[in-house]
Amino acid sequence: MRKHILILFVLLSMVITGCGNQEISKDDGKIHIVATTTMLADAVKIIGADQVQVEGLMGPGIDPHLYKASAGDVEKMNQAELVIYNGLHLEGKMGEIFENMEKQNKRILEIGKGLPKDQLIEAESSPGNYDPHIWFNVELWIKAVEEIEKTLSNFDKEHAALYKENTKNYVNELKELHEYVQKRVEEVPKEKRVLITAHDAFNYFGDRYGFQVKGLQGLSTATEAGTADVKNLADYIAENKIPAIFVESSVPVKNIKALQDAVAARDFKVEIGGELFSDSLGDPHSEEGTYIGTVKHNINTIVDALIK
Repeated sequence: MRKHILILFVLLSMVITGCGNQEISKDDGKIHIVATTTMLADAVKIIGADQVQVEGLMGPGIDPHLYKASAGDVEKMNQAELVIYNGLHLEGKMGEIFENMEKQNKRILEIGKGLPKDQLIEAESSPGNYDPHIWFNVELWIKAVEEIEKTLSNFDKEHAALYKENTKNYVNELKELHEYVQKRVEEVPKEKRVLITAHDAFNYFGDRYGFQVKGLQGLSTATEAGTADVKNLADYIAENKIPAIFVESSVPVKNIKALQDAVAARDFKVEIGGELFSDSLGDPHSEEGTYIGTVKHNINTIVDALIK
């Protein structure tokens, strides 16, 4: 009998302790934030530092265009104090979820809404809608970072000075990154500044840094590349003797391989210049796991392949 009472006491203690720990994790003094993409999660962690607990919904290599939120994801967002997402239809299958959150007065930040419209690229195939891949223009991404700072400072006025200081320091690093990209671009002769990738994600990069950009698929990877797309792009590569094309970390490689084969059938050999990070950052334990590391990887890969 005494043994049974002891076991019951231990079990009860475990339940009470577990509940206590759960309560502490919810009330640790940090702002609990859910960010959809790896790029946003990276920025929020840098700006918020020890005052925030950030959970990213999408890990490395995940395609946000095709991402479907699970019931657990929705619960995470409902439990969070702040939800930050890119918008501009990047998270294309989550639009209804964000609309419902707005109706419920959930505190959310849509980055795309706060950016100057005259700096956004309108989608040719969908007038009135904009290209969501804003992070490929480092100067535009600085504005996104500043939007995050404003939101955090308004939410947590007590630590606003910290958020502003962190943002100031980070923006200085991003300005150096922008200069680094420009210097590397200058190594490529103007006539060779053609970037061909798996999908149309690099228009902001091309617009800001002087590249002609062509993607096999459209702005969203939900748009399948057809036979005509492969044929037309293969003709262009062969005619213009483009030395390299690029695969993307979040897009299946098969389409680019098919494009390479189609170019070979036109008696021209095009190399696969390497893998670019497009809709997500790299492994969090690698240099490419940060926005700055990813941008450096991309520009180094592009330039090195085109100047061979």
